[in-house]
Amino acid sequence: MSGSCPICGAPVVAQYRPFCSKRCADVDLHRWLSGAYAVPALEVDEDFEERAELGGETHRSRRDDGY
Repeated sequence: MSGSCPICGAPVVAQYRPFCSKRCADVDLHRWLSGAYAVPALEVDEDFEERAELGGETHRSRRDDGY
């Protein structure tokens, strides 16, 4: 198995792939659960959310021909 553990840099062990050990796998899991890692998200405009809640127009732009 080639590659290195993303936590400590040791060689990867097939049983714990992509990590080298259960310890490093647990360290990674803890980082996800504690919020140290996060998936980037787009910020939503507050006005957009309000319009959606009220059932109003939520499109950012509108064509002049009505379509």
